[in-house]
Amino acid sequence: MTDPIADYLTRLRNAIKAKHRVVEVPASNLKKEVTRILHEKGYILNYKFVEDGPQGTIKIALKYDPVNKVNSIKKLIRVSTPGLRQYVGHKEMPRVLNGLGIAILSTSKGVMTNKEAASLNVGGEVICYVY
Repeated sequence: MTDPIADYLTRLRNAIKAKHRVVEVPASNLKKEVTRILHEKGYILNYKFVEDGPQGTIKIALKYDPVNKVNSIKKLIRVSTPGLRQYVGHKEMPRVLNGLGIAILSTSKGVMTNKEAASLNVGGEVICYVY
């Protein structure tokens, strides 16, 4: 697998389309941080790290609206790929859906959203857009 983050986002997208409640993905430190941000911002219900084998897995409980059965994640878009890295400075921070969505960035101060990076005046690599 050449792009583990794209695989992570694709597994989430496929689980949402199939209306699954829980999805399991192989763990890495970057995936753990992205999952933590998705939980903090309310896009997923809960998550748990399971240490089995050399790398472990992440169990993610997806969040659905109880009335309409619609998931809280509408789109997951991979921005920076291994073949074409996308970097932004703190002055040209991306706005997703005019501020309604989030961009997840990998910065020198850790993985964070575009709003947190703008408040800390740091730029970095744009991993994905979520809305």
